[in-house]
Amino acid sequence: MTRLHDLHAEQGQSPWLDNLRRGWITSGELRGWVDRGVRGITSNPSIFQKAMTGTDAYDDQLRGLVDDGSSIVESYWALVVRDILDALDILRPVYDESDGVDGYVSVEVDPTLAPDTEGTIAAARALDERINRPNLYVKIPATTEGIPAIRQMISEGRSVNVTLIFSLDRYADVMEAYVSGLEGCRGDLSSVSSVASFFISRTDNEVDRRLDAIGTDDALGLRGRAAVAQGQVAYEMFQKVFSGQRWEALAARGARVQRPLWASTSTKNPTYPDTLYVDTLIGPDTVNTLPDATLEAFEDHGTVARTVDADPTAAHGVLRAVETAGVDLDDVARVLEDEGVSAFVKSFDELLGSLGEKVDSF
Repeated sequence: MTRLHDLHAEQGQSPWLDNLRRGWITSGELRGWVDRGVRGITSNPSIFQKAMTGTDAYDDQLRGLVDDGSSIVESYWALVVRDILDALDILRPVYDESDGVDGYVSVEVDPTLAPDTEGTIAAARALDERINRPNLYVKIPATTEGIPAIRQMISEGRSVNVTLIFSLDRYADVMEAYVSGLEGCRGDLSSVSSVASFFISRTDNEVDRRLDAIGTDDALGLRGRAAVAQGQVAYEMFQKVFSGQRWEALAARGARVQRPLWASTSTKNPTYPDTLYVDTLIGPDTVNTLPDATLEAFEDHGTVARTVDADPTAAHGVLRAVETAGVDLDDVARVLEDEGVSAFVKSFDELLGSLGEKVDSF
């Protein structure tokens, strides 16, 4: 048994791997991660950019696709879908053993569609139908335009990983989209699943930058605390939404809670502990998706203990103190959402360019 196994068995949190590449699939390394306790996989355009650039692992398939007349965009999606299908096969035993709680692999819709509700719905539906596996999560960003798309997908009985959540207000919108989507979905709800991906370390990066600019002792004393506090308050919100009469009516139809998923949990500030965003957000019915380096760090010296709801009052106090110091958390969330969408679009565009260059070199 590993610490990752203990995290799930003792505390009810599922560790997922925030990375995917073909070499890991073919070498057996991905299956090794699952044996060590990984219970799901997340991907995004930036991950695929890193996976497909500077390696020849995708060249044979790419060459065949282009020879058959596929465009660069069509070829990109064919490469992605193959990796996702192979990963889904590896995670399927976890899905079956957990009765559909874990074992998911996430793939993101075209990031350029983030401001387009109808385009996102069409792309998400097409991706879900193309892959057609019960343990697939289609990732939809929690932009203003993404919220109706999330609701629509859930109402159609499709499972969704809601990504790029940076504020408590937007998280409330995400949970409402999930619950109202379930209410609009007919029949048994047990096959519908969702996670809500709350981004952690990026919040500290931006808040810390603003606290540094303020420069007072009170402000500097709050560095590295806002992101964890926001996650802990989000967990309190989760507990309230997924209880009570409205939720119980859906649970009676087989509905599953939409688990909070802590994303962006590698520490970007080297002065912070490398397991900061794991050790402080552990609790039942949660997921933490970690890059492989952070998984290794937690496995080596992480602490398996329930912490996410240890002191909600203190978490609220930290957020009030940050606001009092002069940091506008709503503006932080707006900036981070814009940056997050832009970063994925940039990775997507650059990867298409790199694939085009490869094709030209064949």
